[in-house]
Amino acid sequence: MNIHCVSAYAFSIENFKRPPEEVEALMALLEEKLSEICNKGDLLDQYGVRLNIIGRVELFPKNVQRAVRKAEKMTRHNHKAILNLYMPYTSRDEITSSIEDCVRDGLEYHIDPDTFFTKQEVEKHLMSTMRGTPPLDVLVRTSGVKRLSDFMLWQCCENTQIQFSPKYWPDFGLWDFIPIILDYQRKIYSRRISV
Repeated sequence: MNIHCVSAYAFSIENFKRPPEEVEALMALLEEKLSEICNKGDLLDQYGVRLNIIGRVELFPKNVQRAVRKAEKMTRHNHKAILNLYMPYTSRDEITSSIEDCVRDGLEYHIDPDTFFTKQEVEKHLMSTMRGTPPLDVLVRTSGVKRLSDFMLWQCCENTQIQFSPKYWPDFGLWDFIPIILDYQRKIYSRRISV
């Protein structure tokens, strides 16, 4: 389908507030799945997919941090497509961190605030941009909920089509995705015709 980048919201920073046994189970599952990627990484290599973990990885337990680094390193040479897993992540944290980085750079290099604190500079310092993620075309929100849940708020503010699906994520499949892509293509085609 000529899709070069897919991003999934896998774990919110807010999820650390869940009961400890639930967080521990999720961390164990994450480490297990990352290990599977490392053991069967040939599928990502076959399609040239680079894996990015975007978020505050330093908040994970050390064993999960090692698994993240290993999985990312294994796919670093792939450049045909990108799979972003956002974890632990919130959009508010990403935007706040980007602004802090802009201010830090401005102070460190004695740059005029009008120059270092621009939309372009904030975008340049976003976690997703630093990992080579292209602009967001379509954001799909599953589970019938009509909110963004603190995911990619900056990225979806310009020309992003937001689609809501009643399906829950584990059940969301190709037949749910195709109408979304067709709708996106129709809208892009209509935009080109009207210009």
